[in-house]
Amino acid sequence: MENELKLGAGAVASLGIATAALVVLPYLQVRDLHPAPGLKPYTEQQLRGRQVYIANGCVYCHSQQPRDRNFGPDFERGWGRASVPADYYYDSPHLLGTMRTGPDLLNIGARQPSEDWHLGHLYQPRAYVQGSNMPAYRFLFVQKDSAEDGDRVVNLPAGYGVPGKVTVATREAIDLVRYLQSLDRSYPALPAQARP
Repeated sequence: MENELKLGAGAVASLGIATAALVVLPYLQVRDLHPAPGLKPYTEQQLRGRQVYIANGCVYCHSQQPRDRNFGPDFERGWGRASVPADYYYDSPHLLGTMRTGPDLLNIGARQPSEDWHLGHLYQPRAYVQGSNMPAYRFLFVQKDSAEDGDRVVNLPAGYGVPGKVTVATREAIDLVRYLQSLDRSYPALPAQARP
């Protein structure tokens, strides 16, 4: 009976320590979090694009959390400074990602601000990044005989378009690009401040 009590007490103590370390302490660190200076809330269009990002599984191949210089070469790769909790203030759910099949996207809006580049890259990634293993998202585009008023025509490199047709971006493609362009965390990260 004494061994069962010791075993039970040890299990409860272990569970308590794990809960404190993995749940309570992180909550205490971020409960009074404010958005980073320079971080803006997403617009309605960017939020729609975020949903396209989620629906198409972009988070499975791309992370949104550049690491500190001591933990990896992310800064040398041009992915930007290490992220801080305040960078994710408006994100729900958080799209940190765990895989890096493709580059980290937290600062893609700063690295690649061109709408033309993003649209073309979504239509045919290998036309813009040689050897890319990203799938083409051609279903986000339509082929037309001629552009109409209000159409966003995609200017593709020679040999990548459909002959005799114009490639037009759908609303989902444009929304996704707006979301990607909003991923610009190039403002300086402020150190954590102690609560008063």
